[in-house]
Amino acid sequence: MVAVTGQKPTSAVAVRSAPWVPMAWFGALIVLVYFPVLRHLVGVWSSDDDMGHGFFVPIVAGYLVWQRRERLLSVNWKPAWWGIGVILIGLAQSYIGTIGAEQFLQASAVLVTLVGVLLTCGGIALVRELAFPLLLLPFMIPLPALIYNKITLPLQFFASWVAENVLNFINIPTLRDGNVLELPHQKLNVAEACSGIRSLLSLTFLSLVYTYFFDRRVWMRVTLFIATVPIAILANAARVTITGIVSEKIDPSLAHGFSHTVEGWIIFLVALGMLIALHSILNRFTKHPEEAEHA
Repeated sequence: MVAVTGQKPTSAVAVRSAPWVPMAWFGALIVLVYFPVLRHLVGVWSSDDDMGHGFFVPIVAGYLVWQRRERLLSVNWKPAWWGIGVILIGLAQSYIGTIGAEQFLQASAVLVTLVGVLLTCGGIALVRELAFPLLLLPFMIPLPALIYNKITLPLQFFASWVAENVLNFINIPTLRDGNVLELPHQKLNVAEACSGIRSLLSLTFLSLVYTYFFDRRVWMRVTLFIATVPIAILANAARVTITGIVSEKIDPSLAHGFSHTVEGWIIFLVALGMLIALHSILNRFTKHPEEAEHA
């Protein structure tokens, strides 16, 4: 019998070389240890309109991982034992967050621990291959209260200021006191829910997913990601303005309830369309690398 040497491992060997059992144990431990945190996150997604997109984040990330399954199996799985230290940092962060009742620390500790598990089981090469799905996961965690409050208040004032000027321009007398608009027949309070933070968070998440599938150019991905900020802010200001117009000219009840919610969804779809339109416009003046090669 002649022994054959120097052959590259087949895909079957690559599958067997992956530490599935340790990863399954680690995964079960993460769910067990962080179950209260994960349950709280699901509750936030279902009750907080600003975080409604949270349900889609792990689904999209999981789909991207599934798409990369063959590349993941071909990665040189080389455990980095210092990943255990990252796991311990995540556990310590969770403990501190629990003591301080800081939900952001607790929730983000799950992601730190997950990265530690991936490092321990597959090393830096595995984490590098999963970089983009991991980058999406923070979008399922609510912003810290301190940052959230610092963002929402200026957004409320800006939307109120735009609405005041537009309404006065079209001959609807409007006085603004902070984020409260005094109209001839009613008062409109631009609350936190109308600040635009919801559109901003959801749109930035969608911009990353959109460019991942439709454009590989790094500069285009960065440009569209940055563009989501002014698009979301302006779209929300338009929403407040339209609310003032229809509630004053048609029916004050249109500023509340189901019709107001539907209006928010329509404006969000318009903002998403603006992002796609911007991508199309930029494509008209630039060339993909593949097109440049054939030019």
